[in-house]
Amino acid sequence: MTLDPALSDRLKRNADGLIAAVVVEHSTSDVLMMAWMNDEALERTLTTRRGTYYSRSRGELWAKGETSGHVQHVREVRIDCDGDTVLLRVDQTGPACHTGTHTCFDTDERLLLADESENP
Repeated sequence: MTLDPALSDRLKRNADGLIAAVVVEHSTSDVLMMAWMNDEALERTLTTRRGTYYSRSRGELWAKGETSGHVQHVREVRIDCDGDTVLLRVDQTGPACHTGTHTCFDTDERLLLADESENP
């Protein structure tokens, strides 16, 4: 597979050739996870409409839900203004986080609470 050259030219990759992918649930706008993509992962995602990412620890592509069954049907992919991040809006089946929670961002650890930012 080859990523469309017009799209490829818009992307700004890090030193490892990767771009950040922020994944949002389509129905709720919950931020589900952040992952990395290389050109092949993005091309597969666009072609199959299934969330496909690059595992830095394993050094290989992985399709979300390959082993867990918690797949992501991709509804929309957007590129940010800098071209260094993509936003995926997905229909998530099951938990998105490898820990079994709905999102990777639903821990109790918060750096700043919303109401604190309104009343400094």
